[in-house]
Amino acid sequence: MIVGILKEIKAEENRVCMTPAGVEVMKNHGHQVLVETAAGNGSGFSDADYTAAGAEIITTNKEIFKRAEMLMHVKEPQSSEYALIRPGQIFFTYFHFAASESLTRAMIERRATCIAYETIENPDGSLPLLTPMSEVAGRMAAQQGAKYVERTQGGRGILLGGVPGVPPATVLVLGGGVVGTHAAQMACGLGAKVYLLDMNLERLRHLSEVMPKNCFPMMSSPATIRALVQEADVVIGAVLLHGAKAPKLVTREMLKSMKPGAVLVDVAIDQGGCFETSKPTTHAKPIYEIDNIVHYCVANMPGAVPLTSTFALTNATLPYAVAIADEGWQQVARKDKGIEAGINIVDGQVTYRGVADAFGMAYVPVDEVLKPAN
Repeated sequence: MIVGILKEIKAEENRVCMTPAGVEVMKNHGHQVLVETAAGNGSGFSDADYTAAGAEIITTNKEIFKRAEMLMHVKEPQSSEYALIRPGQIFFTYFHFAASESLTRAMIERRATCIAYETIENPDGSLPLLTPMSEVAGRMAAQQGAKYVERTQGGRGILLGGVPGVPPATVLVLGGGVVGTHAAQMACGLGAKVYLLDMNLERLRHLSEVMPKNCFPMMSSPATIRALVQEADVVIGAVLLHGAKAPKLVTREMLKSMKPGAVLVDVAIDQGGCFETSKPTTHAKPIYEIDNIVHYCVANMPGAVPLTSTFALTNATLPYAVAIADEGWQQVARKDKGIEAGINIVDGQVTYRGVADAFGMAYVPVDEVLKPAN
């Protein structure tokens, strides 16, 4: 298969979807890899590194779109790329369709086969390709909360861990999954008092056993959130519904009860955000204020640490990319339900229920679009 590695064009996105080591693995499986020139620069990989691994360096993305059978990105295709996508072409990346009706309709129109990193599943229901970036984003969320709660950044002017004789900051983490757990661990490590909310009692029991003593796992409810946002100096939104829009857990009305200069960090912004007042921001302009509350809603947080993120991403995605290239998406989906769950759009049809429900579109089960085996 001819596999195209595209340079990221989303604002301040420095990751690349495959390392040179990953290219070498693809080549060893007999596949041709096209890499857009300078694709790896932001992650510390030169064109020469990719050439040494066996890639062909391509000067324009148009040529890659024209030649490649499978395209790989980190972030979703941007509007300038839509017209370049061919019917039947495999596009393997983070899509987060439920957060963007325009992207969803564009991919329907292009009749591409869209396989989303974020909805591929393990047998236990975990999300192996979302997990590494969730780990990065969760840890970064605590760092960004600590930064923007500083007075010079518009925050309250409080040190997360306090000092002897001065109490620490209070951090509220909404969601006890991968993002929330890593955010809470980092905030606890900085010495903050951390409330970690989730709705799964078994998960809360586990968190109570493994988290530090300054972390307090609690059952989530609207009443609990309303009470704790008033105490919080930093609120981290870490709620994920597989392939669907995030629920709005903090309302505009709740902002009025919060401490002036408190910080909201919305890690769920890729899925529409879990705060009513959230809107996507960039690394260049990461924050804005509403009702004296600082909002940090960068939609590609791991892009700020590409040296870490690119290695973590390739470690997770490469086995799936190899399987799809080796066997074809239909064949591998028939025998691997986890990869089947990643197929969101095929030939103009929405094959992931969460995406269809988000926009009131017709849903077609993947089984109906998989061609019979030869």
